[in-house]
Amino acid sequence: MEKRRLPIGTDNFIKLRQNNLYYVDKTGLIRELLESWSEVTLFTRPRRFGKTLNTSMLKAFFEIGTDKRFFDGLAISQEKEICEQYLGKFPVISISLKTVDAADYDSARLRLWNVIREEAERFAVLLQSERLDELDKENFTRLRKGEGNLEESLLMLSRILCKHYDKKVIILIDEYDVPLDRAARYEYYDRMIILIRTMFSAVLKSNDYLQFAVLTGCMRISKESLFSDLNNLKVYSIVDNRFDEWFGFTDAEVRKMLDDYELTEYYEQTKEWYDGYRMGQQDVYCPWDVINWCDKLINDTNHDPENFWANTSGDDRIVQFVDMADDATKRELERLSAGESIEKNLKLNLTYNELGSSINHFWSVLFTAGYLTQCGKNEYGEYKLVIPNKEINHVFDQQIKRCFYQKIGSNLKTLYKAFSEGNAQTVEEQLNASMQESISFMDGGNSDEQKESFYHGLLLGMLKDRSGWKIRSNREAGNGRADIIVSDQLHNSGYIIEVKYAKDAKSEHDKTALSRWSDIALRQIDSQEYHQYFEGEDVQHIFRYGIAFYKKICVVKTQ
Repeated sequence: MEKRRLPIGTDNFIKLRQNNLYYVDKTGLIRELLESWSEVTLFTRPRRFGKTLNTSMLKAFFEIGTDKRFFDGLAISQEKEICEQYLGKFPVISISLKTVDAADYDSARLRLWNVIREEAERFAVLLQSERLDELDKENFTRLRKGEGNLEESLLMLSRILCKHYDKKVIILIDEYDVPLDRAARYEYYDRMIILIRTMFSAVLKSNDYLQFAVLTGCMRISKESLFSDLNNLKVYSIVDNRFDEWFGFTDAEVRKMLDDYELTEYYEQTKEWYDGYRMGQQDVYCPWDVINWCDKLINDTNHDPENFWANTSGDDRIVQFVDMADDATKRELERLSAGESIEKNLKLNLTYNELGSSINHFWSVLFTAGYLTQCGKNEYGEYKLVIPNKEINHVFDQQIKRCFYQKIGSNLKTLYKAFSEGNAQTVEEQLNASMQESISFMDGGNSDEQKESFYHGLLLGMLKDRSGWKIRSNREAGNGRADIIVSDQLHNSGYIIEVKYAKDAKSEHDKTALSRWSDIALRQIDSQEYHQYFEGEDVQHIFRYGIAFYKKICVVKTQ
């Protein structure tokens, strides 16, 4: 049987089904949503966990005129009573506020009007409605033009739709918090919060034309700031057990996808890199990662895992907090990067305007954004936080290095030059100077393997931004896997770097132990014949570096 194409970048349910793309069935969300009835429901999840696709799926299910065949063979089709009562039976207003991303209030307000106007345009048939009077049609025409009262525009549209179809309206709002995030960043938050709060209060509270509403976003905005007038709201975040399996892929779903594409042998690697998120009581994978990873493997079974999730958008707020971090925060970041857990009292209903007011909010932001997950609570009710998987661990290393670079940037040019000249003494001097001037390292974990991995990541972070250098980590070479391989296109050279942790060193002054481990690293490079990696490449010089670390000291040797 021909395999379905993977839905790379497709978050529209109808398009996905029309094109017969691979779909992980999340239609059980419909049943649970109806069973746990609430007039207004808010789901908060990190980005790339299927919020937009689920919103699109809800629209396709409930909207009048839907093609019911889109749900053939899916779980919800077995719920005969639900399908009879709800499938294709309601007018649906479905908007995304993702595009309301502007540097000033007036531009943001205009973009919000454009969202409403484009949604109203979908219902142009209302102009021929015999159930609407001339005033209704005049008001609807103004909505299509983006004119009138923006704060009551959704309420107006719901009233007109209800009157035409003689059915209450379902309202879906995706990325509800984007306008507030941008407003806080560009310092017009106070005006934007009033606009959004007034609009939401009008359409979501005491709206006689509303059947129910579903909102999605990355962060739960505190009720006091946005939802103060809504007493009909239920919030389901990443710590709630209800709905925990409908956003993200479960282990069984990932196993099936790998099996469907004959990639079962990559299960352990997939789990190590992209699993580890805890939603309520359910462990899930990031869907964006799994889909992209499978797509890469289908085209190249030798493809290495890579960072898909963190490259999808910037996180300026994370950078802002990292810049604020004190030594205690940095040490906790190091512990997380080394595979340890930290315990924190989280605040999950912040306002965007107060996020950057304290470093204490840092951990809550990392948690809700998906950089950290929880593995339980301690006796004080504090969450035990960990990095979910290898992919995010790499992100953490890069962010820790960003703090590190702030103090060592001037040393990097000298370091690069020394590597290219085979000057082990200068490489050693620059690395030692950088570590002495930088944040307080804790050897990166409890086990020797974790400590060695920490220094490996540290060195990778320092080398990765060199223009003209192609960096490879843990790449197969010769008879094994080399820690770091650098193809220097500027000098037609290659660098093979093996990193060791001097686990038997007595102190940072024990140069004998550090020297011995550097020699061990060099012998490994030779015995495993890592130089074979460069066969067939235009490389005139191959430099071999054995580097041994202990606390904030290293010894570097070369051949």
